Amino acid sequence: MSDYRYQLEKYNGMKTRYTCPNCEKPKKFSRYIDTHTNKHLGNVVGYCERINKCGYHYKPKQYFQDNNITTIKTFSVPTIKKQPKPSFFNVEVMNNSVRSKSSNHFINFLSKIWDRSKAEFLANKYNVGTSIHWNGATTFWQQDIKGNVRTGKIILYNANTGKRIKKYYPSWEHKKRELNNFNLEQCFFGEHLINSDGSKSIAICESEKSAIICSEFFPQFIWIATGGIHNLSRDKSKVLKGRNVILFPDVGGYDLWNDKIPKLTSLATFKTSSLLEKNATEQERKDGLDIADYLLRTIRY
Repeated sequence: MSDYRYQLEKYNGMKTRYTCPNCEKPKKFSRYIDTHTNKHLGNVVGYCERINKCGYHYKPKQYFQDNNITTIKTFSVPTIKKQPKPSFFNVEVMNNSVRSKSSNHFINFLSKIWDRSKAEFLANKYNVGTSIHWNGATTFWQQDIKGNVRTGKIILYNANTGKRIKKYYPSWEHKKRELNNFNLEQCFFGEHLINSDGSKSIAICESEKSAIICSEFFPQFIWIATGGIHNLSRDKSKVLKGRNVILFPDVGGYDLWNDKIPKLTSLATFKTSSLLEKNATEQERKDGLDIADYLLRTIRY
């Protein structure tokens, strides 16, 4: 049986992320759905985003073979649903968060790398706010190229190490504020900076934290972030039209991002950096080294 009609469920906040049946990590597993019926193929048929630490990927084709499924017994004509428009925050909500004087562990960590004035400069540049939901937590606001505020990702860091406190799983401002009927349509983190200098190449990494730190190490690029390894798409990349783009995936993500380039080349000039793939140790591969981790090894703070 062909599995062309089965696709990974489109990411929609945490509602489409499940516990992986292999590594049992919550909210890391995406399931395949039947695009004709919009129903899951099976609870174990899907993909774990923990590429290095798990690597589970049970495809529809394998599922069909394992269960001796050779025909489709029912067929439903797909209905074309009108795509709802993305929801936006009032920009003042973001500005108030950025101006907050409450403790922010991530900004405190940046102050250890450089100084307080530089940390606050970077926070203002990238719309890094302080969350009202967790004491010391950071909100990475997503502002698109037109100035619309899509939402904010909330993460709590250790102020000394800069590592995420895993007890607090990342959340969203619109979710914590219980905004009804909010349609999340993400953009790149830092997208509002893309047109600040048309002569600069665009550098894309996975995490918001990495984009901010790398912007100081390599200011010749405009650094933006996808917010996750699976968030690099053609639709999001339309804002990069005509630009030179360099991709900096975390260790283990090189092939995944590099394989996407053929679908993106009509928009911009893309290439993928192999810096981490060539230099990472086995332990760093297990730890999921990212570009910021690699750069911070070279300095003392």
